[in-house]
Order: sequence, then structure tokens, then C-alpha cells
Amino acid sequence: MDPLEDVLALLDATSHLSAGLVAGGRWAVAFDAPAGAKFNAVRRGRCSLRVAGDVESISLGEGDCFLLTRPVAYTLSSDPDVPVEPAYPLFAAADGGVAHVGDGDDVFLIGGAFSLGERARSLLLDSLPPVIHVPADTPEAATVQWALSEIDAELRQTRLGSTLVAEHLALVLLIRVLRLHLARDPELTSGWLAGLADPVIAPALRALHARPAQPWTVDAIARTAAVSRSTLAARFKRVVGVGPLEYLTGWRIELAADRIRRGSDTVASIAQAVGYGSESALSVAFKRATGFSPRAYRTEVARTAQTGGREPAATGRPVE
Repeated sequence: MDPLEDVLALLDATSHLSAGLVAGGRWAVAFDAPAGAKFNAVRRGRCSLRVAGDVESISLGEGDCFLLTRPVAYTLSSDPDVPVEPAYPLFAAADGGVAHVGDGDDVFLIGGAFSLGERARSLLLDSLPPVIHVPADTPEAATVQWALSEIDAELRQTRLGSTLVAEHLALVLLIRVLRLHLARDPELTSGWLAGLADPVIAPALRALHARPAQPWTVDAIARTAAVSRSTLAARFKRVVGVGPLEYLTGWRIELAADRIRRGSDTVASIAQAVGYGSESALSVAFKRATGFSPRAYRTEVARTAQTGGREPAATGRPVE
């Protein structure tokens, strides 16, 4: 199994497309910090991006896109010295799915946000830089450009199901931006994502995700990576931040928590499915990781579903 696909499916990552932005002349729009990850892409024209706290702005050309991985405010503008307008009133007045600012239409941007829970944020985003810029003129950006073109086409043509298709394509865009970043800056990424790009760690991660219930040992995991036990243990710890068996324990807790949230399986059957020999063994590990016993976790999930509160986090994360 592909661990990236595995984690995205498990953590219910979803995308939400916003209205497009048409701009012209001299203009500047200030955006509040997004709740999750956020992307924008320039489909026509040029503009500048400035993220709160950064001194330098990023020049964006036609076909460029960027991914914000942190909840930070940012500004898009034609020039650095233009008075800034808040984004909310502009987008609240959007007509036909497009907001307007300035005078003219020489710039057009599309964008969207990704809803990611705390577990997804720690796994996918915490080890990344605050902004990932994907210039259109880099050879590696071709697959990102395909996703952007398809999203743009779906939004323009408004065919049956086009919004749903575009939102799924936005998740494709997220995956491809993450792939591109890993390929471009493997030495600048740490944690779980770095493991996916590491030639030794990646096959070990794939094996653990494909067969989490197997009674793994460090020796067995090392054989999947074709390295010695000592090499695997040291490299896994250095790259991912935890040892291989610690990672496996965290991932099993994630799987168990997901089964509890989604269904009515018994704790005993969940224990067997995720690699614990008994209900009591899972209960001890689950409470150590989450602060809840599996039964108490199920009760809390049901309670929050009824009240509309936040679900308890499965804090037994594969990566701290």
C-alpha cells in the first residue's frame, strides 16, 4: 500500500474550492490565516505573494501555484505599495463564483483549502516549510499543471458534478505538490514525509502499511529494506524521528481509532485486525497513547457526534 494514499484516506483529508479572483490595475488583497492548508494558482497574469512574518515577497507568474502549510495570513497584490483591501467582503460579493478587485481582468487566480485534522497536520504538514512555491517553468511542475488545468476546466464548464470533480482534483494537486517537494528538496524535509522519499525507509514504510497486523521485528523490517538491522534502526530514527517499532505502534493506534470511529466492531476484533494479541493488550496501548480506553474513546466519539464538538484526537501518532 502507498503510505501517502493510506494516510490521506484514513485522516479524511478533504478539499474546498473558493471563488476565483479576477484583478486588474493596481490592487492588493489581504487574506486571513486559513484554518488548514491553502493553495492558490495564477491562471492568467502576474502578482506577488507576501506571507505574514516574511520580509521577502514571492513573484508569481502565469501557471505558478503555491501551497500554504501553516495557518498564516497572506497578501496577494500587483505592487507592494498599494493599499490593501480585506478579502472577506470581496469574496462575499463574488458573482458567478468570481470575486473582483482593482480595475480590469488581466489577472485570474483559482484557489482552495484542505481540511486536515490534527493528526493529518502532524503527519503531512509539520515538517514542511510554511510556503511551497511551484513555478510553472520547472520541468517537474508538469503534473501539477495538469491538475490545475483540469480544476480550471471543471469550474469554467460547470457540468454535472463539476464541483465534486474539481474538489477531488484539488486533492490530486495536494499529493502532486507534496511529491514535487519531496523530489526537489529531500534533504530539507524531515519526519514521516522524508521517510517516503528515502530509498531505505520507503520500502519499510510500505511493508508496515501493507501488513500492520504482522508480528514485525526490527530484523524483519530491515529485510524488507535489504539492509542490516542496525542500519535500518539508526536510519529510521534519524529520518523519521522515531524507531520502526515505535512508528508501527503509533500507526496501529491510528488504525484502531479509525475503526472505532467508523463502525461497531468489537474491541477484540479490532485488536486482532491491527496486530494485538488480545483486547487487553490493545486497551493498554490505546490508553497509553490517547488517554482513553477503546470503549471510553467510542463513547466520547458518539458524544461529540451528538453535540457537534471535536472528536478526541488519537494522539498515538506515528510521528511526534
